[in-house]
Amino acid sequence: MGALALLAACGGLVEPKNLVSQSQGEEREVVLFSPMEKTDPDAENVARMASDLTVAMAQEALGVTVAYTTYTAEDHEDKTYDQVALDRARHNMDDVYLLNPDTIQILGAEGKLMDLSGLDSAKNLREVVRVANTVDGKLVAIPQEVVAYGLFVNQDLFQKYHLELPKTPEEFLECCRVFKENGIETPVGANRWWLETFVLAQAYADLYNGGNTEAEIAALNSGEARYSDYMRPGFEFLQTMMDRGYIDPEKALVSEAIEGEGEDFLSQKTPIVMAYWGAANTESAYGKTSFEMTVIGFPSSRGQMPVMSVTGLAVGAEARHREDAAQVVNIMTSDQALQLYAETNRVISPSENVKVDCVPALQPLNDRIEEGVYVLGSNASMKVEQWGNTCLIVRRLLEGATVDECMAEFDRLQDQALK
Repeated sequence: MGALALLAACGGLVEPKNLVSQSQGEEREVVLFSPMEKTDPDAENVARMASDLTVAMAQEALGVTVAYTTYTAEDHEDKTYDQVALDRARHNMDDVYLLNPDTIQILGAEGKLMDLSGLDSAKNLREVVRVANTVDGKLVAIPQEVVAYGLFVNQDLFQKYHLELPKTPEEFLECCRVFKENGIETPVGANRWWLETFVLAQAYADLYNGGNTEAEIAALNSGEARYSDYMRPGFEFLQTMMDRGYIDPEKALVSEAIEGEGEDFLSQKTPIVMAYWGAANTESAYGKTSFEMTVIGFPSSRGQMPVMSVTGLAVGAEARHREDAAQVVNIMTSDQALQLYAETNRVISPSENVKVDCVPALQPLNDRIEEGVYVLGSNASMKVEQWGNTCLIVRRLLEGATVDECMAEFDRLQDQALK
């Protein structure tokens, strides 16, 4: 989900100082761990987020109370949401967890998550969602939205300098060159989370869109093919951007998503940022700009490429209220609930039966997705987890590691997975 993506991380932990619990203390209670601060679920006349509306549906239908435990990292030195989620799930501290893709894969492989494939709501999932959240043959998480990432561009600045929206890495670099030569100090605003989207788009454009996906993944899983060979072009692209001053690696390393680069984008100091679909709908992010904004895919050999990441609601395999928790998830991810969620947040639904119109700025990204053109940022069928590992290795590049050193880390991870 969008807010979860904003806090996306990669990481392990204990006793975070800003953990907030809102237990209701009733007999039939399901505890949901989430990254978003929540109001009292029973409060009246409170404007709730889309997920709260689906929680209310579950409470009414089942006669249970859903109590929230929330956590939000305060800065780049704090424990990440993923680190906290891993610790809590491993110790059965909650019933339902809202998880990022890398955490889903880790906990699923450890057997810490319940198989949800028998739920009614699981029958309506898009195949791409089912695949992304299946670990060792078990569907271990069901999302309320599919998170699509793209490039948010200032259309006015592109028109001012007579630039076409870039499709390939070469075209993208040329746009950055023109911006730089015309006095724009940093053409691309970056943060410590999402630069991996450039890498993933370039690495897997052919794998996911060349008609040979299963065979290519099988070759990676057997060791016949190397992840480093797929990743190298994207890392070399980022290194070029750093060398030419198109991104600021020092600022990116300590910048939270949107908080770090958002102000410069909104004030038109930088014409390009990367963000998730929901940021185009949210006024606190990029939903209300003073210029014409367009959202496109990342540059790749196959043109503008959306990167899709699938978060999910998961139930602890040994959760105290396991059965009630599974039914809460079943209702929250039913077509009725997902229709409400999608209409409220204007997002891509994981259900093949739910469609919602998007805002005009998102139409170019949506068109590619509807054509079936995209790259998965997370795929549980790959033995090496992609989203979190790529994020961490990109940070090593920002810190000064060479491309070869970064590729050696991918080789190490692959060799470790093959053992």
